[in-house]
Amino acid sequence: MVIDPVGSVPVFLFAVAGVAPELHRRFAIRAVLIAGVVLLAFLVGGQFLLELIGLRLGSFQVAGGIVLFLFALTMVFGASKPDTEIADSESDPLSGAVFPLAMPSIASPGAMLAAVVLTDNHSQSISEQALTAGLLVLVLIVTLLLLLAASMIYRFIGRTGVSVISRVMGIILATIAVDAILGGFDTLGILNLGNVPKG
Repeated sequence: MVIDPVGSVPVFLFAVAGVAPELHRRFAIRAVLIAGVVLLAFLVGGQFLLELIGLRLGSFQVAGGIVLFLFALTMVFGASKPDTEIADSESDPLSGAVFPLAMPSIASPGAMLAAVVLTDNHSQSISEQALTAGLLVLVLIVTLLLLLAASMIYRFIGRTGVSVISRVMGIILATIAVDAILGGFDTLGILNLGNVPKG
């Protein structure tokens, strides 16, 4: 699942700067719950929506892969994710549980697209889709734990550490994006990747 738990830590710290310390726990829980609802909605109903309006999943995979790749490039070459999102949150930090923490820091556009791509009803069984949903919940739990321990973690890795990790995750995201594009071409019958070994 394309979620950047570590990259969300500095966003959380800034968002709670004007919030009473006893509310930080509820702040983190609220943000993760909102992000979880959004991502699970895309996971359950994203493909149904595509089919309802007559779009093929292969086309969505290609388009989503391109968007994911562009998003990955901003993580690798652009300003670090925490820096850009902290700048966006300066106007009203008290609303940070929803924006930018829940969206787009946790439930990023890449994560929404990945939720649909990774749960193709035509190629993934119900058990496989349930496993994906379970992994999503697990990642959200890890994100919540990181947010609850945010102050200690941020002191340990610092702004430089967060920037490095975000860029490494951007490279991984770019690889996932290329795989999604190739998978979309395969689904559309443009390429035949059935005999191409993975790994």
